[in-house]
Amino acid sequence: MTTRAARELAETYFTAWEAGDFDTLRGVLAENVDFVGALGTASGVEEALAGLKGLGQVLEKIDVKVRVAEGGEVITWFDLCTSVAPPTPTANWMQVEDGKVTRIRVTFDPRALLAGFEAQN
Repeated sequence: MTTRAARELAETYFTAWEAGDFDTLRGVLAENVDFVGALGTASGVEEALAGLKGLGQVLEKIDVKVRVAEGGEVITWFDLCTSVAPPTPTANWMQVEDGKVTRIRVTFDPRALLAGFEAQN
């Protein structure tokens, strides 16, 4: 996996998620994708898509600040803009193998999002 291909795959991932294009997202995720983030974990493509769809219900925009790629690894720093909280600075580290995203690690301060979800209920 070249750095350029991994970077382009990350761009496709974020563009598709922001657009709610879950068919495209499915196409970039490996069947055994492993996700660990501040709001939960997911093992496999179905669980990962379910999590992305869930957060997608309040997602308004992904404001990418910088993307750094090296080999098959890509880190994207962005503001996660939702309808329930102020923009949340977020780091996403993904690993790409054989043209698919195999591992995702996401970190951010979840307090404002959690409060926003609580206020909805």
